[in-house]
Amino acid sequence: MLRFFRQWREQRIIRRACYTEADWQQAFTRLPLLNRLNSAEKAHLRRLAILFLHDKSLEGAGDLVVSSELKLVIALQACLPILNLGMDWYDGWVSVVIHRAGFTPMHSEVDEYGIVHRVKAPLSGESWERGPVVLSADAALEGGAIDGHNLVIHEFAHKLDMQNGVANGMPPLHREMSAAQWSEAFSAAYADLRQRIAHGKSTPIDHYAATAPAEFFAVLSEVFFERPGVLRDIYPAVYRQLQLFYRQNPLDA
Repeated sequence: MLRFFRQWREQRIIRRACYTEADWQQAFTRLPLLNRLNSAEKAHLRRLAILFLHDKSLEGAGDLVVSSELKLVIALQACLPILNLGMDWYDGWVSVVIHRAGFTPMHSEVDEYGIVHRVKAPLSGESWERGPVVLSADAALEGGAIDGHNLVIHEFAHKLDMQNGVANGMPPLHREMSAAQWSEAFSAAYADLRQRIAHGKSTPIDHYAATAPAEFFAVLSEVFFERPGVLRDIYPAVYRQLQLFYRQNPLDA
């Protein structure tokens, strides 16, 4: 009965969506990243995006007016990681706060002597456990460039990571997956990246991935969707784990 009601509710939401075909075409045109999807996958992604926009509150910071185009561009990118997972993976929070460009929040950091410092640092996005996702509109609209960097995927990967608590680089794994294999693949790749950076060696992976295991997972999720061949070539075991987790294989396109 609950499953039937949920399906009825979702179909009702989708039928009542007010976005035109021109709206969708404009959003997809901005996101060549989605060109690899077949027609059925694109249709399913559209349905997920509608449910996402119904369930989540996209709020402009300051005087920013969140246009329909911006909403669709964000929703399509946010739903790409959960294309074969479902909306349940974004349960437990509601708000997406959108700044026009970057923003500079104040954070507390504790140094090695236990002293707390208040630090302001410019950001283009961040995710809070059980709290909002914060995005830069400018960065979100540039997300389809297929350059290995995607702010929306990065921040929503953190949300997936947080589904079993604080982000630590290991989201809740599917029953058929092995935590030991995940840890082995990610730990070896993380250590390798840090060593490459320490020795001044070139790497196609953004150095920000080496700052913490949670950032490593988020950055490599960006690369998985944007430049999958690069990830498979440099860290094939990590590519395999992400393929199992996201239940997608971008190289099949």
